[in-house]
Amino acid sequence: MSPGSPKTPVIEPETEEYKRRKKALFEFADRLREAAKERRKTMKEEGFKVVVTGKGGAGKTTIAALLARILARRGYRVLAVDEDPQINLPNALGLDKETADKIIPLSRNIDYIEEKTGARPGEEWGVFLIVNPDVSDVIERFGVRGPDGVTVLVMGTVVQAATGCLCPENALLAAVMDYLVLRKGEVVIMDTQAGLEHFGRAIAKGFKQSVVISEPTHNGMQVAVHAMKLSKELGIPYVHLVLNKVRSERDVERAMRIAREFNAPEPTTIVRVPYDPLVLEYEPNVGPLLDMDPKPPIVKAVEELADIVEKYGSL
Repeated sequence: MSPGSPKTPVIEPETEEYKRRKKALFEFADRLREAAKERRKTMKEEGFKVVVTGKGGAGKTTIAALLARILARRGYRVLAVDEDPQINLPNALGLDKETADKIIPLSRNIDYIEEKTGARPGEEWGVFLIVNPDVSDVIERFGVRGPDGVTVLVMGTVVQAATGCLCPENALLAAVMDYLVLRKGEVVIMDTQAGLEHFGRAIAKGFKQSVVISEPTHNGMQVAVHAMKLSKELGIPYVHLVLNKVRSERDVERAMRIAREFNAPEPTTIVRVPYDPLVLEYEPNVGPLLDMDPKPPIVKAVEELADIVEKYGSL
């Protein structure tokens, strides 16, 4: 096969511009992590952070979006963070294309973030307002306000074609998440990219809850078990296993048998989400599902998950 064949990956060298930007992102992330260490000596986490992970196609983004909007409807101030470079979460939350296009990725705001890190605590969004005491400015520069008042923040896509590496962008996001100390009533729901690479970068370090989503399949459960183990290794105390697209009790039995075969750690809780054809009918937007009467099965199941993260978020 010739080097120029479409099936042959071509690794292009990093440009000087990309190298400078990568260096700046890493350096700023290091400074922010040091600031976070000092801040956490005097500030107590009163809200809670939830990382949502799983195999591609398992329904991760749909459930993350439903969870964010359900919690927002219960009165929480929700920050929905999209760590996936595909940036699917805004659409799942119900933002229209025009609004979603206004979101400026976090990794594009280096100067802005650096400018605001020394600010004094503000009135809203906990430590996020130490980054900027003006809420409207945070929304304008970092993201947008979506349905039910959910604030959406995205990490950003791959900057350098063919490098396939999001290391500097994720280093920055991990540092910002570490720096963010939530006050009572504030919640972060972070939707991660498919697979487990984000755990390798320890992007969810410091989170207290991990929601691991899997279809009741062999491959899905294999990834889920690995995610559960990595969650424990990162020190995440509460790991919730969500079995999605369940069609029968036999699906659940099979999934748990596979989990035992892979020596899965005992999850804190297990939530079953039944297969619901309405998801495909209305995707990517979860909004119509939330407004149906009676409630669709998937909404009832994610409401159960919301009860669980509320409970363990208060511990």
